[in-house]
Amino acid sequence: MSKITLALTGNPNAGKTTLFNALTGARQHVGNYPGVTVERKEGAYEKDGFEAVIVDLPGTYSLTAYSEEEVVARNFLANEKPAVVINIVDAANLERNLYLTCQLLELKIPLIVALNMVDVAKDRGMDIDVEKLSLFLGVPVFPIVARSGRGVDDLMLAAGDMAAGRIAPPDMGKLKISYGDDIDQTLLSMTDMIRERNLLDKKYPSRWIAVKIVENDEILIQEVRAADSDLADRLLQEAEKVADHLLKTFDTYPEALIADHRYGFIKGILKRGIITHHYDENRLYTSDHIDKVLTNRFAGPLIMLAVLFSIYQITFSLSALPVTGVETVFNWLAAAVDGLLADGPLKSMLISGVINGVGGVLGFVPLIMLMFFCIAILEDSGYLARVAFMMDRIFRVFGLHGSSVMAFIVSGGIAGGCAVPGVMATRTLRSPKERMATLLTVPFMNCGAKLPILALLIGAFFARHKALYMFAFTILSWIIALVAAKVLRMTVLRGTPTPFVMELPPYRFPTFKGLMIHTWERSWQYIKKAGTVILMISIILWAMMTYPGLNPEQKASFMKERARVAALYEPGSKVSEKRLLAIDNREKALTLQNSIAGKIGVAMEKVTWLSGFEWRTNIALLGGFAAKEVVVSTLGTAYSMGETDPEASGSLGVRLARDPAWSPLVALSALLFMMFYAPCFVTVVCIARESGSWNWALFSVLYSTTFAFILSTVVFQVGRLLGF
Repeated sequence: MSKITLALTGNPNAGKTTLFNALTGARQHVGNYPGVTVERKEGAYEKDGFEAVIVDLPGTYSLTAYSEEEVVARNFLANEKPAVVINIVDAANLERNLYLTCQLLELKIPLIVALNMVDVAKDRGMDIDVEKLSLFLGVPVFPIVARSGRGVDDLMLAAGDMAAGRIAPPDMGKLKISYGDDIDQTLLSMTDMIRERNLLDKKYPSRWIAVKIVENDEILIQEVRAADSDLADRLLQEAEKVADHLLKTFDTYPEALIADHRYGFIKGILKRGIITHHYDENRLYTSDHIDKVLTNRFAGPLIMLAVLFSIYQITFSLSALPVTGVETVFNWLAAAVDGLLADGPLKSMLISGVINGVGGVLGFVPLIMLMFFCIAILEDSGYLARVAFMMDRIFRVFGLHGSSVMAFIVSGGIAGGCAVPGVMATRTLRSPKERMATLLTVPFMNCGAKLPILALLIGAFFARHKALYMFAFTILSWIIALVAAKVLRMTVLRGTPTPFVMELPPYRFPTFKGLMIHTWERSWQYIKKAGTVILMISIILWAMMTYPGLNPEQKASFMKERARVAALYEPGSKVSEKRLLAIDNREKALTLQNSIAGKIGVAMEKVTWLSGFEWRTNIALLGGFAAKEVVVSTLGTAYSMGETDPEASGSLGVRLARDPAWSPLVALSALLFMMFYAPCFVTVVCIARESGSWNWALFSVLYSTTFAFILSTVVFQVGRLLGF
């Protein structure tokens, strides 16, 4: 076998030099790296036909370019590409030493971890589960005592096998440490830009380059600028944006937050029972003290459920008055337009298409803002990461990876997320089948677009226990998503679950400014969507619900009715106005029923009656395929155009509650269908892009809609039989 190069890396005082001396003996020489005063050590190793040149890299705590030692170590790994890198880790100080391991994993190099000084760790009352540590790191781990040579032969045998290709090197490309939503989204964007230009792709992984730029690594930035100055400027702009954002929201810099999340990743590993202590731990950090309660096996889930229920209770209680106020404003606006404009298409479009359509969605802005504010507290404090940690036990039962938890939470697993970033978050999953199962089920979560639907129907039909119903529907969304994932993992996506490590960042006190910024950012996205996409769709649907309109005979019939009322009653009298209003409403209802959308809705009734849906609801459900918020805006348009009860007035919820086509049972059936039927169009496109196939996107639409229809039909039909 020809000689190969092995590199030794590790923290100072981890026993790296002791191992180097044990392996090379007198067969070593010392010099300096070119241009720096850092010492370079090389030595020869030979045993049982395995020959290697071993390079003892400078001791370093990280690969961030803060010192000559760190630059030398990083450049050697990137430029020389050693066949195997052995990372020496002090077993008695795992948390500190694994920080460098995290960075080596991100660099995607062939890595073996040498767990040194296991004897010292044992003397300190610590037993380390090496197999479990290897499983969660995804790399081989060997316990050694470099001073006595214990375990060193097994370590070198494995290094030789990996170098010779007899055992496959770990696939580092699938490991991504999350640095929080703000940084992760920036990294995704930057990584795509780097890959498009193949920037330094022979030297560094694309995501690693992005991380270093966000960390403001000056040496790496100079290297990137030399390779592609135009791209460097664009990448730096992205990094500056996220840096400014973090400074405003967290009052910290990206490099500090990245360091926190790396240590959180390590804590997530160590909390998996890696270390068993044979004595009481007297020294615990504040976060550890809190975690002993909040992540307790029994108390933790109960606290989590109580927190979730409290969010809904607070949200509905505090938002009741402002929601009513916003609805009053839009009702006043509709009345003002009604009084100012003459009857005609423009007036109808403004009142039914714009005010009642978009207004129905914007009416829930106070509730949405309160919900986002509560979620921001959980996120910024670090509690959401603990929720994911606790949920991992459940997820494994359903054949999912623990990292899927964050995709579910991002999609609205607590409340108010979005399926699109949830689908994109599946990129961090190692197993393609686990990734696909997660990708196909995250749209079941109650995203921010579904919140107005839930708030509308729960407020209209289950007003006494709004928080309880919202809480129940959130839990139901988790149950349905997990059951669906289990079915997929048992059928079309069979495979063995991979191990999970959840980052547990330290607890922080959220800043009020940060909370307000996060709340406003998400709320503004909701408002902007209502003022652009939903406005456009509402106008299109208004046109579909207006044209082609009544035929001449039908118009003549209504004119005759009005003439009869004018002849029988005194003009302007209450009886006359009431009769004329009734005629107007019947004309609007018939116009809607004879429109393009009305005919489609009526045709769908041949099937949807099984679930209790009438034709106007069907129109809203069709609109929901474009965006789920459109369901509320379309119902607002349909019921303002097709109102047949002249006494009915007020908000959309009041109108639905008074309409004979609706009942608590129909509302329940509709809620179930709207929660679980096809993802919105943007999510479908994202699924196609992330899965690499439109077949999976189509499958997502078909299986979720079929399931939702079966579920709502069963609930409605059983409810009817039981007399509800």
